[in-house]
Amino acid sequence: MSFIDDIIKDETLRREHFPVVEHQIYMAHAGTTPLPKAAGDALRLYADETEVGQQETKEQLERVRETRERAAQLIGANANEIALLGPTAVGLSLVALGLDWQPEDEVVCYFDDYATNVVSWVALEDRGVRPVYLQPEHTGVITWEIVEAALTPKTKLVALASCHFLSGYRIDLNTIGRNLRDRGVLFCVDGIQTVGAFPTPVEYVDFMSADSHKWMLGPAAAGILYVRKEVQHQLKPALLGKYNVQTTDFLAQKDRKYFLGGPRYEPGILNLPGIMGMHASLGLLLDAGTDAIASRLLELRAHVLERLRPMGYRLYLEKLDGDPVMDGSESAILSFSHPDQDLGAVYQRLVEEGVAASHRRNRDGVDFLRLSPHFYNTFEEIDRVASLLSFWEKRK
Repeated sequence: MSFIDDIIKDETLRREHFPVVEHQIYMAHAGTTPLPKAAGDALRLYADETEVGQQETKEQLERVRETRERAAQLIGANANEIALLGPTAVGLSLVALGLDWQPEDEVVCYFDDYATNVVSWVALEDRGVRPVYLQPEHTGVITWEIVEAALTPKTKLVALASCHFLSGYRIDLNTIGRNLRDRGVLFCVDGIQTVGAFPTPVEYVDFMSADSHKWMLGPAAAGILYVRKEVQHQLKPALLGKYNVQTTDFLAQKDRKYFLGGPRYEPGILNLPGIMGMHASLGLLLDAGTDAIASRLLELRAHVLERLRPMGYRLYLEKLDGDPVMDGSESAILSFSHPDQDLGAVYQRLVEEGVAASHRRNRDGVDFLRLSPHFYNTFEEIDRVASLLSFWEKRK
């Protein structure tokens, strides 16, 4: 049996790997994740080691090297293309600040994306760069045709999220990226809502940033910044320090030279506690397998829909159910509206009953209850959530 099959069929093993399940039904991974035991153990080991020794030892740096390799394996990159930096905002900001922008250059982005993947690009207006905002008909449903319509000869970079944080739509990275590459346009991706959950290939991506505190099951502020080897010369390090600028005897030199590869974007000592935890979480994800995780998440998605739709709950993109535009774009982010329920109150009741979910609003002020299960969640947990919602539905 696979790792996922093992933990789903053996409740004792599931609780051993994911202690949170003894305390609550956790379906808020699109927000922040509880740590699996492997990550918690890694953090505790680091604390134990550093109470009686240095915070940066040979053994710990070896784990850093392995973390770089594991992150690269997860997204199909090379280890020398990975900087171990979090949160996601840091990586995106380094891209925005490090490129050689010229007045009247254009950056294409989506204003209704998660704010982290908007503000860095909007701020480039101060440098004479013009943001161009995509306007899809449906929230987050961004196709190559929509991107293509926004391109001009002045477009320097397109910045998109791999999956919308509210509608749950996953974009086609390969199609969009391949076409942008053919046109000489750079492609930057906020990958936090897919890395660790669904395949997130970077073959046609130039830059990608993702913290580990969501689907990667890792600690907050430990993350990855991917910079394609062929464009590293175009992205100047925007943050400088001893760790990415070559020195002699810890003294600065007039001839400034950067280290090569991903470390050229790491200016100082790394977030070693977080990276130790991420090292363990990435190992767990690789053991489970990205394709197997994705398949499991789609099974959980189908079960959530089967249980909640009869009660009047409707997906954010309910109108597109069955539309070809949704083929291969579903995710484990399920945001529901309801014509009669006060979803803020429903969310609070779920919290009181030991269910971790999310309460979100779109730009129009419409309330949504967001469920985002991970592969270790079970059908039985979904049934429990559904039974609570059904009970409240009957009492209203």
